[in-house]
Amino acid sequence: MLVGLLGSFTSIAQEKTDSIMTGLEFKTIIISANRWEQLRGETPMKVLSISSKEVLFENPQTAADMLGESGEIFIQKSQQSGGSPMIRGFATNRLLMSVDGVRMNTAIFRSGNIQNVISLDPLAIEHTEVLFGPGSVMYGSDAIGGVMYFATLKPQFSTAGKPLITGKGMSRFSSANNEITGHFDVNIGGKRFASVTSFSYSRFSDLCMGTNGPSENYLRPFYVQRINNADAAITNENPLLQVGTAYSQMNLMQKLAYKVNNHLQLTYAFHYSTSSDNNRYDNLIRTNKTGDKPRSAEWYYGPQDWMMNHLNITHTQKNIMYDEMNINLAHQFFEESRHDRDFGKTELRNRIEKVNAFSANFDFSKSLNEKHHLFYGLEMVYDDVNSTGTNQYITANYNDADSTVAGPSRYPMSNWQSYAAYVNYEYKISEKVILSAGARYNLYLLNAEFDTTFYKFPYTNVEINNGNLTGNLGIIYHPEKSWSLGVNLSTGFRSPNVDDMGKVFDSQPHTVMVPNPDLKAEYAYNGEVTLAKTFGNFLRIDITGFYTQLQDAMVRRDFTFNGQDSMLYDGNMCKVQAVQNAANAHVYGIEAGFELKLPNGIEALARINYQKGEEEQDDGTTTPLRHAAPLFGTAHFTYVQKKFKLDFYLNYSAQVSYGDMTASEQSKTYMYAVDGNGNPYSPAWYTLNLKAMYRFTDSFTLNAGIENITDQRYRPYSSGMVSGGRNFVVSAVARF
Repeated sequence: MLVGLLGSFTSIAQEKTDSIMTGLEFKTIIISANRWEQLRGETPMKVLSISSKEVLFENPQTAADMLGESGEIFIQKSQQSGGSPMIRGFATNRLLMSVDGVRMNTAIFRSGNIQNVISLDPLAIEHTEVLFGPGSVMYGSDAIGGVMYFATLKPQFSTAGKPLITGKGMSRFSSANNEITGHFDVNIGGKRFASVTSFSYSRFSDLCMGTNGPSENYLRPFYVQRINNADAAITNENPLLQVGTAYSQMNLMQKLAYKVNNHLQLTYAFHYSTSSDNNRYDNLIRTNKTGDKPRSAEWYYGPQDWMMNHLNITHTQKNIMYDEMNINLAHQFFEESRHDRDFGKTELRNRIEKVNAFSANFDFSKSLNEKHHLFYGLEMVYDDVNSTGTNQYITANYNDADSTVAGPSRYPMSNWQSYAAYVNYEYKISEKVILSAGARYNLYLLNAEFDTTFYKFPYTNVEINNGNLTGNLGIIYHPEKSWSLGVNLSTGFRSPNVDDMGKVFDSQPHTVMVPNPDLKAEYAYNGEVTLAKTFGNFLRIDITGFYTQLQDAMVRRDFTFNGQDSMLYDGNMCKVQAVQNAANAHVYGIEAGFELKLPNGIEALARINYQKGEEEQDDGTTTPLRHAAPLFGTAHFTYVQKKFKLDFYLNYSAQVSYGDMTASEQSKTYMYAVDGNGNPYSPAWYTLNLKAMYRFTDSFTLNAGIENITDQRYRPYSSGMVSGGRNFVVSAVARF
């Protein structure tokens, strides 16, 4: 969309080092739209920017919370150690994450809620950009609903005769979950060599919910302990405390940069993130069919590990091929695991996944003249998936006598490959009109080898080999400086990955998912229009309308396995389902807001987001789209002086009635409130919040805040966990 949000509501009170501000006119530098730096007003796509200064003021606990604080991205949580963004009706493997230009999505990103974004440390991120709508021309598969681009801290070189040594230390405490976070980063820079080191550690206790709100299915009445070699349901003395949500996380980043000469620079980056075991809270609050016992004694994820080695090569020197070249070579390692045991049973199922992801991106920028500009490049991705399973039969408190046997894996041994070429052309027709157009061809391959030890698959090897062509066309029109009109048409795609095609697991009671080797890519067709108007230097209003059609959508549908519609799985006869290209879906919506600058440092701003989505069923009827968020938004009233900032703000979400829920959500009666007809629904909610910052010196800043002042008890739509109650936050930042 045109200028996106020509001035993001969260940026109005911040000092931006990457922006030029005249009144309410922003010329923010962004890099997510075409993988190169450009002015926001020169791209036809909507882009949200979040700076590191905003993060230090807002004090989000995770990267997911950082995105949610923007008021433009809805966050779902199944556990405290989670956060699954929803953008324009899409989520999970239909959104793409990029870290310093490297694709983070892997071959096992699933359609269910994913928590990989919390592997990123918000305190090590220099700025974040969210590209709304399909971004497949630049980013390939999965960029259907949007692209989340995270740019981490860069090593800074010295421009003086002595080394540049800078850094900061930060500590934070939050009362709702007794969070303790510590962070430091240090930059050491010479004229040719520079280094930046960042480290963060966070410990979160069980989260306490608010006192004012629904009780049924919200409170935590029991939890499970193993006593005398037997499971016992223990009455929770404080039902507001969500026992089982505690976890800890550590993040480390090291970057080294070397200027070979004035044109060539090499940067190596090492990223590592790990967590403690973290419980899948929404599964721990479920009861059995009769409702008299917990369904699970244990259900937890093992440590979520992410490691990346990344080499970036930049060359800036005009020649016949390019003006600028950017090469990203990366290896990522992901490990995640699932562990579950039914209440009263001794069998603990362990499923472990390891993915080695290799990628190479070659991006080029070339100005033909003042009016014509080309962006083009190549991408290669190779994901190797190793999946194993064991069943552990426990004795007293998991001692050495426990027996462990081989069990079925979640995925086949497999690899997923992607090879692509893209080009994007920008034509500055006049000072008032800019046209952009792009295309990408993507070849993807999937090879999987199935183990028939536990399941008698009718095949042992499956190969998928397909190609996709996507494109975009956009135009920006500035009839005068105070007006902007943007129109953007784009297509996106998602190729089937290993999770879509090959997994075997129980998605819900008495239902089992099985592989489908006949999957093909799904395609999205998107159109959007943005209108923005600035009144003098005190008011800006913008509104965006969008519509996205998804064809051949990969969805769960009834299936057959070896000619049968049911199969024996984990000792139970289960209905067979598989992911299939069996539906079309569409989503449309409006995003609007205003920014108002008043005298004496007083500012007001607000954002509101409305979206509506529907998905086609087997019988031709439609059902609400699962990841289309309810109406939500934010409103801020801010006071800023030289050393002091005060922000009083409202976050809110509308109700989702039973009739507006998809069938899969309607069946989750254990985590929704109950309406007058006895049906589950998601109530509306709001929070009032107050944040303040005082800069004592250039080196020391103190932040304090109260979140959810009125202590509301609320659960965001589709979330398995109730959000925190009244929360006191205090943080201190020291710079040197």
